[in-house]
Amino acid sequence: MPVDSRYKGIIFMLLAALGFSLMGGAAKLLKGSFGAGQLVLWRNLIGLVVLVAGFIIRPPVNKGGKFHLLLFRGMMGTTALYTLLYCILHIPLGTAMTYNLTSALFIAVFSFLLFREYHGRVVLFAVLLGFAGMLLIYKPAMHFPWYYHAAGLLSGITSALAYITVNRLAGYYDSRIIVLAFIGTGVFVPVVFMLSRLVANIPADDVFFILWRWPSGIEWLYVFWLGLAALFGQYFVTKAYGADKAGIVSSIGYANIIFSVFIGMALGDDFPDWMSTLGILCIISSGVLISLVKKKAS
Repeated sequence: MPVDSRYKGIIFMLLAALGFSLMGGAAKLLKGSFGAGQLVLWRNLIGLVVLVAGFIIRPPVNKGGKFHLLLFRGMMGTTALYTLLYCILHIPLGTAMTYNLTSALFIAVFSFLLFREYHGRVVLFAVLLGFAGMLLIYKPAMHFPWYYHAAGLLSGITSALAYITVNRLAGYYDSRIIVLAFIGTGVFVPVVFMLSRLVANIPADDVFFILWRWPSGIEWLYVFWLGLAALFGQYFVTKAYGADKAGIVSSIGYANIIFSVFIGMALGDDFPDWMSTLGILCIISSGVLISLVKKKAS
């Protein structure tokens, strides 16, 4: 049965949230083996191989004409990924993810300021309700140096700019090309930093100037899991922002918290407490409200 066009963006975003949650599970399993920069490289390298194979099987068809936006989307997405992983290395995961998911609020702000997109008070309330639910689940701590908070906010801002750009590119490029703009940049940038370290004899770190290391044993399974889940999520988040306005589908992205809770439990995390459960209910309510608004508008 074909998907109702009114709900394509919402369904695609739910699939994207599932993919990113599965990616987070793989990253958690690899955290002790690879640094953040290495995870960025492997995450995108696996996706790049799959994308190229897909292009050989079914070449993309593009209208083109917005190459500068493709580059901008790639750089914003890669910056968001680096700043997110930097935060994860230095502050609790809950705080880091909270900052990254503020992208929904920045999308609403930028969409209004740049494109005068406004979806009414109910959608605005749903966005704030979803964000409140996210805070209840993650309970972020705020007693950290200012530069960690600056990196976290930069992660949310650049994510928002990347997703808004996806919506503007949808009519010009195959969705796989838009994904390639991010994945290709996500491979190019770590490789440049790695080569720069070798040429300039710069000391290695876990974020930018990385040491190359091949996976071993079960790590290969986790690396492929990481890359394929990320590609799945990136593909459907691109489809989601191409199918509907950014301010609508961004709130559905909070669903990745719900998926992450259960994936985390499967990997040994504790069952959510009452506050986290209340947060999950807030997020579900946010999605329901937006779906009802979509139905009424149609």
